[in-house]
Amino acid sequence: MRSFVVFTRTCLAGAVLAVVATGAWAGEADSAKTDDTSSLIDLFRDGVRAYYRGDKAIAVDKLSKAAENDHTMAQWKLGRMYANGDGVDEDDLKAFEYFSRVANAHVDEAPSSPQAPFVADALIELGDYYVTGIKDSAIKPNVERARNLYTYAASYFGNAQAQYRLGRMYLETDANDRDPRLAARWLKLSAEKGNPDAQAMLGDLLFFGDDLPRRPVTGLMWLTIARRSATDTDSEWIRERQEKAFARASDDERKRATQLADTWLGHNSRTN
Repeated sequence: MRSFVVFTRTCLAGAVLAVVATGAWAGEADSAKTDDTSSLIDLFRDGVRAYYRGDKAIAVDKLSKAAENDHTMAQWKLGRMYANGDGVDEDDLKAFEYFSRVANAHVDEAPSSPQAPFVADALIELGDYYVTGIKDSAIKPNVERARNLYTYAASYFGNAQAQYRLGRMYLETDANDRDPRLAARWLKLSAEKGNPDAQAMLGDLLFFGDDLPRRPVTGLMWLTIARRSATDTDSEWIRERQEKAFARASDDERKRATQLADTWLGHNSRTN
C-alpha cells in the first residue's frame, strides 16, 4: 500500500470535490473516444459523488468508464483507489498503470494549472513503486528512476512531498550518492511549504549536526514548528525528536527557537 502525508492527501481530496462542484477540466476528454463529452463529464462527477457517499462499487464503475476515455482525474482517482485498496482489491500494477497514464499524458502540464498537483502526485507514486518494485512484475526496484521522477515533480511542479522524498533519499541512500547538503536544500524547500516531516527532518539535521555544521537554534525552531503542525498520524517520531533536542538545548537556545517558531507559524499558517 502506498502512503502519502495527511496534509497533501487532504488538499488533493478537496481539489477533487472542487472539480465536481465547478466542472473544472470539462474539456479534457478525448473527443476521438466519445461522441458525448457531456456524458463523460457526468460519468466522472457521478463517480466522485458515489465515492464520497460511500458507494465504492458504483464509483469504480463510473470512474473506469471515464478513465477509458482518457479522463485524467478519473485515472488519478482510480490509481489512488487501487494503490490503497480503497473500495477495490489492492492492485499495485493497476495503480501503476493509471498513474503512468496520467504522467505520460500530462508531464508537461503547466505548474499553475488545476491538474498539476495530481500529475505531480502521479509522478511521486510512480517513484515510490520504483523504490520498492512491484512483486511478481516487470517493475523492479530502480532508485535512479525513482530519483528522476521525484526530481521532476520537485523541481518542475515544486511539489513539497517530492522535495521531502528527495531530501530523505539523499540522506538514506548508499555512501556514493549520499549528500546531506543537497538533502537539506530539498528538505528546506518542503519545510517552507508546511510539510511537518520535512520540517522535523531538517530540524534534526541542523540541531544535532551529525552531517552538517550544527545550527541548534534553527534546528530546534524547525522541530518545534513540525511538532505544532503535525497531525496525530505523524506526530510520535516528531514529538520524540523535538523533545530530545529541547532537552539538550540551552535556555537561551530554547527561548530563541520558540520565538522564531512563533513568528514563522504566525506568517505561514497552513491550510488543509
